[in-house]
Amino acid sequence: MKIWCIAVVFLCVSMLAQAQDRGSVPNILWIVSEDNSPLIGAYGDTFAHTPNIDRLAAAGVRYTNAFANAPVCAPARSTIITGMYASSLGTEHMRSTYPLPGFVKFFPRYLREHGYYTTNNAKKDYNTIDQPEAWDESSTKATYLNRKEGQPFFSVFNIGISHESQLHERIPLAELKHDPEKVPLPPYHPATPDMKHDWAQYYDRITAMDEHVGGILRDLEEAGLSENTIVFYYSDHGGVLGRSKRFMYESGLHVPLIIRFPVKYQYLAAGAPGSSTDQIITSVDLAPTVLSLANIQPPAYMQGAAFLGAFKGTEPKQAFAFRGRMDERLDMIRSVRDKQYRYIRNYMPHKIYGQYLEYLWKAPSMRSWEHAWKAGSLNDIQSAFWKSKPTEELYDVKADPHNVRNLAGRPEYKNIIAGFRKANRQWLIQSRDIGFVPEPMMVEISKEQSLYEYARSTRYPLEQIMETAELASSGDPAALKEMLKRLTHSHPVVRYWAATGCTVLSREAGAAKPSLQMLLRDPEISVRVAAAEALYGLNEKDGPLKVLKEALFSDNIMARVHALNVLENMGEDARPALDNIRRLLKEDIQDGDYDVRAAQRIVENMKAKQ
Repeated sequence: MKIWCIAVVFLCVSMLAQAQDRGSVPNILWIVSEDNSPLIGAYGDTFAHTPNIDRLAAAGVRYTNAFANAPVCAPARSTIITGMYASSLGTEHMRSTYPLPGFVKFFPRYLREHGYYTTNNAKKDYNTIDQPEAWDESSTKATYLNRKEGQPFFSVFNIGISHESQLHERIPLAELKHDPEKVPLPPYHPATPDMKHDWAQYYDRITAMDEHVGGILRDLEEAGLSENTIVFYYSDHGGVLGRSKRFMYESGLHVPLIIRFPVKYQYLAAGAPGSSTDQIITSVDLAPTVLSLANIQPPAYMQGAAFLGAFKGTEPKQAFAFRGRMDERLDMIRSVRDKQYRYIRNYMPHKIYGQYLEYLWKAPSMRSWEHAWKAGSLNDIQSAFWKSKPTEELYDVKADPHNVRNLAGRPEYKNIIAGFRKANRQWLIQSRDIGFVPEPMMVEISKEQSLYEYARSTRYPLEQIMETAELASSGDPAALKEMLKRLTHSHPVVRYWAATGCTVLSREAGAAKPSLQMLLRDPEISVRVAAAEALYGLNEKDGPLKVLKEALFSDNIMARVHALNVLENMGEDARPALDNIRRLLKEDIQDGDYDVRAAQRIVENMKAKQ
């Protein structure tokens, strides 16, 4: 009888303790590494040496289908901090500062309002106007240790050790810990000495990053806080060698995500310690999930969904991703991923994958890859990076993890492609994707209202614009008849995409020449530049050069960037604009900005050809 009574008392105490735990809120610690795919032992990479992250995975839940929404830092971080797609906010282009609508808060503000101590150590890079009030501390010294006694915390530690800049300075061969001759190369990379060295050096940086992760976890343990803290480890996006960061493949979008729960909060976990889940998670889901774990209902405007906690949503079937301008180079790509396939829609297929980017080309491996291409020593898979893109791409990720066998166009995948195409359109419409607006127009619109609000106004006929962009990027000569009508459309974005479609068709757009010549006098500079590019493809030079030279001295920096992109592709035919380009370099007070980078490339190419 006494034993039975003791058992009942123990059970009641246990249930009471569990109920108290469930009523408490956890500390939440984020460890964020930069620019790395799941090149980690816990994810099956046998060449990696990552004992600290491996131990974290053994004690936590490993997510095998976690993805960034953008394959580069600033747009990805814009999505993370807001819980909204940067392509919906107008913050998809690298290092832009377009304002957010007034109601959108960086999510740590909600935590602060509910009593959390919030710290960020130390990178922000949110691609919009900062909201410093989101943090109690944000600096290289920010720490949860400065909170009040008993106060819950949300703390972020960003690790830059694995950032792509770590490849800009060569580590001597004798100092490498990973053997370049044993490094596993993806099939799209040639086995040049520089490529093998950069890969080995990058694995060294992953090891150093892992050591830093271990230090953060030890500090938490020594502070006696491990048993009250949920720990996230993830990367902001993939990377980092060429065709990963900035590119819409698994190498640029697939990221590690591990979450460890202490015993008292184990009921919140998606599985037991050491388990894994194939649930689809993307960056846009992180903000609402943290709020949900803190028992705070995520605001309705957030486009992500909590995947843990009190306000957990339903598991999504697909992950969505976007790419816009990367530094000084233009492109527009969208992607949809389910648990087996990745679908990619290229809206500017005439642009090659391997557009020169001043920052990317600082890596010796990129320069060696380009040199091998020019020397004609690459196979078909390695050469594809230096060629124009197909309109659509489809990859069976399970059978083809490096995404080198495009299944789009094969009849047996017709229904699968159609399903992804429909899903992409629905996402673009639902999120009111603003990325179809050429960025020079974004600059002007943002002076009057947020791009998010513009995209939800009658001034933005998204469905008609999308339809035009799809026609334009199809490369189908049968679409020319309809594009000819849209070259005279009342909306400038429709005219812009119709002109871009003529560039995609090149010589097959001959019937559009009279209309394109009219557009050289269009009131919108984006349309004039797009028409100039299309006319150049039809062997017109004088009219396009006049427009492009004038654009170089626009007050709108993105108009200058757009014009310089066209001029570079004109090669030697752009020489008559060389004096204007040099003048731009001399007069541009924003030395080193993206127009300067693009202009310098043209000048260097011209010098090399003299």
